Amino acid sequence: MDLVHRHRLQLLGLLLSVIGWILTGTCNYLPDWKNLGLDLNELELWTMGLWQTCVVQDVGGTQCKDFDSFLALPIEFRISRILVSTSNGLGLLSLVISSLGLDCLKTENTEQKLKKQLLLLGGILMWISGVLVLVPVSWVAYTIIQEFGDEVIPEIVPRWEIGDALFSGWFGGFFIILGGSLLLLTMFFSSDHQLPEQYTMADMQDNRQQVEVGNRRL
Repeated sequence: MDLVHRHRLQLLGLLLSVIGWILTGTCNYLPDWKNLGLDLNELELWTMGLWQTCVVQDVGGTQCKDFDSFLALPIEFRISRILVSTSNGLGLLSLVISSLGLDCLKTENTEQKLKKQLLLLGGILMWISGVLVLVPVSWVAYTIIQEFGDEVIPEIVPRWEIGDALFSGWFGGFFIILGGSLLLLTMFFSSDHQLPEQYTMADMQDNRQQVEVGNRRL
């Protein structure tokens, strides 16, 4: 792969990962993992996130309250809080490590191997970060769908629905995995070796220098 194309692919992968990390961070703190609309009071909308629950009123704005106890949360929300928070931390760490391994950072030739190792480690951490957010988001969505279609629950009982934060988590996890994949893809195209054209030019220059040295001796 051409050196310029490899640089662009690395920058694109890092950009997608940054966007994904921002989306997953938004997913973590948005109090809209699931929402509940009441037929008796259409002016209110109840929302629930990993850290707090809110009541959205068309007239009085939004009122939110933090959860009093971690153990009081449903099991899927407890595990989701842990996994998504871990994903945000790993995502930030992977961005820092990957940025240090980019080819656009000028370093000595002796450090090229270290840069490739940093890029490899950053790409793997991005994959882990993306999976850690996709699993809980999909789990919560599956639970909501299962409860929504439960025939045992009377139809008069309000049902929770999927909130916007889950979509932010899905897109964020996908972007992080895609960005990490692009960074890992550049690992197959080594920058330590010259292209055939570069080998040819180097050989011609060496031969020319040898001829000049020979002429000087004569």
